[in-house]
Amino acid sequence: MTDERYNVLGQLGSDTPLPNSPEEAELERVANPCDADYMIRFACPEFTSICPVTGAPDFAHLVIDYVPQDWIVESKSLKLFLGSFRNHGAFHEACTTMIGQRLVKELDPKWLRIGGYWYPRGGIPIDVFFATGEPPKGVWIPEQGVAPYRGRG
Repeated sequence: MTDERYNVLGQLGSDTPLPNSPEEAELERVANPCDADYMIRFACPEFTSICPVTGAPDFAHLVIDYVPQDWIVESKSLKLFLGSFRNHGAFHEACTTMIGQRLVKELDPKWLRIGGYWYPRGGIPIDVFFATGEPPKGVWIPEQGVAPYRGRG
């Protein structure tokens, strides 16, 4: 027996191809099943995009934390959305903030932050952070746990 609340999900449980671009990717959401404030974390240690100047691949470890309000993101749709950046040309700053802003637009969370820990380009690692403000009081917000880049040191 299926739960009628989830019939709106078109990607979960189906063979869904990777979207051609982040703009084409559909983020699906479901009702927040909890009535207490809590934090959800997604880690994407193998995120990839394309440098818009050279066309070379860029790699990052993304950590997305959010405190939901009415909605939570369906994880397969998030995976497909993040995967759609593989052929997307944008600077680190644009990719990181675009992901955060899109999640805010779709979910309207009480709070969201994303840390983009980018591997070196031209010998310099670039870390990009986006947040919507202060997290709600009383919610445990752990550190993101991604060590600064140390190379071989």
